[in-house]
Order: sequence, then structure tokens, then C-alpha cells
Amino acid sequence: MLRQEIFEITDPERIRDLIRTHSWATLISHVPDRGMVVSHLPVLVEAGGRDGGSGDTLVLAGHLARTDADEHQLGAHDVVVVFQGPHGYISPVWYEETPHVPTWNFVVAHVHGRPETLGPERTYEVLTDTVDHFEDRFPEPWRLERVDAYAHRIAAAVTGFTLTAARVTAKAKLSQDEREEVVHRVADALTTDQPHAHPELARAMRDSRRQQ
Repeated sequence: MLRQEIFEITDPERIRDLIRTHSWATLISHVPDRGMVVSHLPVLVEAGGRDGGSGDTLVLAGHLARTDADEHQLGAHDVVVVFQGPHGYISPVWYEETPHVPTWNFVVAHVHGRPETLGPERTYEVLTDTVDHFEDRFPEPWRLERVDAYAHRIAAAVTGFTLTAARVTAKAKLSQDEREEVVHRVADALTTDQPHAHPELARAMRDSRRQQ
């Protein structure tokens, strides 16, 4: 990923927030004699232990089908986990001035490290935490314990893992190189210009401007 200081995210808590709110990740491995292996899966923040607390070290927890884990030879090689935040096309029309060309605004984090595979008990804890993470947004959250026997049976085909980050790179390209009034014009367009509206990206642009 192109490193540009103006777009870099260095605040550990901001990176954790990105992962918490965009937990559907891409796992990329390079396996000798097989090449690149890519999977898509939910991944949670587990920094500071299972309470997801803060701290300088980022720890992730996730799970995937055992057959996928075998394809990755999970635990034997370093991997990259990619988290994609809000992103979208930016039309030159929205700038209301020239010269401008089309661009793409986005937020992304790459977490590098070597996973540690988990035994059945810890894998089930990761499954439970994952369900809770996504269900907690509902008024009446569903819990895995409602189908405990069935869940334990199918969990036998799942591999859980944790990953302590060896390196993290994160980037928020959100028009920080534009004047404030231009940023707000583009954000307004992303809020109102149907069918091209992207309110989450607009909000990220405004938040980034406030953080500058």
C-alpha cells in the first residue's frame, strides 16, 4: 500500500474502531508450492485479552472453516488481514471547481503477523464472541447458547485463531489535501446525491477534517 503521511492512520484506537465497525476481513497467505490463498471471514479485536481493551499491541481473533485453514496452512506462515472501511468514487463534479479529476476515497487497515491456531474450547469462545459482536446491535440479541449442542457439533469443523500484530499499516484517504470548504461540498454531495450517496463515507470525511 502506498505510504503517504497525510493519509496515514497512526492512532491505535482509531485502527481498533475501524476493525470493530468493519469486521468482515480478507485473509491473505502465501503458501509454498501453492501460491496465494485468500479467504473472507469475520475478525474481531482482542487487544488486551478477551475484553477488547486498549493497549499498544493489537491482537485479533477470528475463525474459518477447517478446510480453509488447511488451505492457508494457518499458523505455519505469516499472513495479512485486510479491513476495508467506507470507500467510494468521488466525481469531479462535486468539487464545483477545476481542475480536478475523479478519485476514490477510502479507509483501510492491513494487519501483518503469524496466526496461532486454537483448540476446541477457545475456538468456541471465539465463535461466541463473534455472534455477540454482531448481535449486540439488535434490540433482543440472539445468543449461541440457544443452540448450544448443535453449535458445538458444527464447531468441530471450524478453526479459531488469534493473531498478534507484528506490523500494522492503516490509511484514510479522505480528501485531506483539499481545502475545508471543498471537503464539505464533496461530503454534502455524498450525503444527498442519489443514487450515488454514501453517508458513511461523508461522515468519515467530516470526522477526518475535524481531526486535522
